[in-house]
Amino acid sequence: MTASASPIRRDGLGVFAWCLYDWAHSAFGTIVTTFVFASYFIRAVAPSPTEGTVLWGHTTSLAALFVALVSPILGAIADRGGRRKPWLIALTLVCAALSCALYLVEPSVDYVWLALVLFGCAVVASDLAWVFYNSLLPTLVARDRIGRISGWAWSLGYFGGVVSLAVALVVFVRDDAPLRVLDTGRHEPVRATAILAGLWLGLFALPLYFLTPDRPKSALPFRDAAAEGLRVLAGTLRHARQHANTFWFLLAWLFSSNGFTTLFAFAGIYAVGTFGLDLGEVTLFAIAVNVTAGIGAAAFGWVDDRIGPKITVIGALAALIALGSVLVTTESRTVLWAAGLALGCFVGPAQSASRSFMARLIPPGMEAQMFGLYALSGKATAFAGPLVLAVMTDAFDSQRAGMASILVFFMLGIAVLLIVREPAKGESPR
Repeated sequence: MTASASPIRRDGLGVFAWCLYDWAHSAFGTIVTTFVFASYFIRAVAPSPTEGTVLWGHTTSLAALFVALVSPILGAIADRGGRRKPWLIALTLVCAALSCALYLVEPSVDYVWLALVLFGCAVVASDLAWVFYNSLLPTLVARDRIGRISGWAWSLGYFGGVVSLAVALVVFVRDDAPLRVLDTGRHEPVRATAILAGLWLGLFALPLYFLTPDRPKSALPFRDAAAEGLRVLAGTLRHARQHANTFWFLLAWLFSSNGFTTLFAFAGIYAVGTFGLDLGEVTLFAIAVNVTAGIGAAAFGWVDDRIGPKITVIGALAALIALGSVLVTTESRTVLWAAGLALGCFVGPAQSASRSFMARLIPPGMEAQMFGLYALSGKATAFAGPLVLAVMTDAFDSQRAGMASILVFFMLGIAVLLIVREPAKGESPR
């Protein structure tokens, strides 16, 4: 038996440390990618909110395209090499350092390209880290518990987003914040939230590094592991028909993940540009949505294990379509809050159950490779969502038109997911 197919020790502390990584990564996603820094960029750095939205969208698209190209390759190499944690920790540290460096972006159009380069590279490191993080899940718990563990981790991530945003609000953003001694004219308190996100990521990723078990390192030298990994990946793609059910699922994820990527990248921007929320209001809105998303992810983890991930994902996506339709047509701030909080209840379950569905479909020993393909399907055309949003926003000079495009991706995800056959309980993946 190869190192990549050897069983590893399963224990509660290691599983908890794995779940905590979602908490660690949440600050970068909520503070930098979605709410605080994204809003700061379009309001204070970009020439105009519309142009800032377009530039942010194009940067997100390019980062996604790069991740799509390299993630299956790195995953296949990691499977042959055995260990995944060294890749995960290295990429995490890169993302944390680049997040901290965003503090250097001052409120001037002269810093537009510095902001976009730092942000784009940080997103690449972040997304590649998720490949190796997700690949650990099938090896840590029995398959009949994958749904709840994935849901708990996703829930911790959302609550981590709540706590990190609360810290950003109380310590940096509010008028009476203790760090208001920083120069508000140069937006230093808001810029400092990027440092908070980077330190948060680095600190809370440490338990995974020390406590979560990894597969043993194989006897292959890196060059041989790389060559073997590329050979195996080529064989997997060449004989895709043998994994047809998995590839149908990956196509469904391709569509729905486009919707999630675009939603997360532009939710804060939409709230600022269309509803006129200020930075403090956006932060409070983000905190509230993350609370409902965390509750939904935790609760639906049990549902996932009981009724299966397929029905869970389809139901959650259908709810997102209905609530999203309300959000792109309303002009009421009250409705924005009500529908936004309700939408949060289904965002977490849709993502968490998709991850558990993929974990159930993966043959043992192919975890990193398959989650690399999972990242590929999520990123190969992930530029399409932000690109379509940017084009629609630019063409109609309306953020509403751009945000409405997200719903189409969710509809396509449901349509393809109906084709996928869910493995029966106790059935071995193949």
